[in-house]
Amino acid sequence: MDLSECVKFANENPVTYVGTVEGDQPRVRAFAMWFADPTGFYYHTGTPKRVFSQLKKNPNVELCFYAPGSQGAGRMMRVSGKVEFLVDQPLEDRLNRDRPWVQDLLKNAPTGAKLAIFRVAHGEAYFWTMENNMREQDAPRVKF
Repeated sequence: MDLSECVKFANENPVTYVGTVEGDQPRVRAFAMWFADPTGFYYHTGTPKRVFSQLKKNPNVELCFYAPGSQGAGRMMRVSGKVEFLVDQPLEDRLNRDRPWVQDLLKNAPTGAKLAIFRVAHGEAYFWTMENNMREQDAPRVKF
C-alpha cells in the first residue's frame, strides 16, 4: 500500500468526516473534499466558520473517508495530520473554475469573510475493514 492508493480512494469517496477539537470537546462534520493528489488532501471553508477557528488554533486533524460495502461494513480510510492553510492565486483560480458556486457562498456571508483553502500534506493513513476490526493497530500505515 502506498500514497497513490490513498489518493485514489479519497478521490473516489470525497465525502470526508473531519475531526477537530474545540477546547476539550471533539467536533466532527462532513466535508466535500475538493481533491487529493500526491501533495495532499485539499479542502476549503469560510473564515467566519467555527471549523476555521478550530483549525487555526489547533491544526491537528483526523479525516475519515468511507466506501459502503456489503452488510454495511464497507471500507474506511483514516488520515491524521496537520492542516496547512494556503494562500496561492493559481490554486484560488482553480477553485473558482472547479467550484464556481463557492463565490455565491460569500454573498450572504459577514463583511470581510473569505474562502480559506487548506490541505493535509503530511501525516499517516490507514485502511479499516471488518477484517482488521479488532486489530486496528496492526493495519499497515502509509506515512506521507
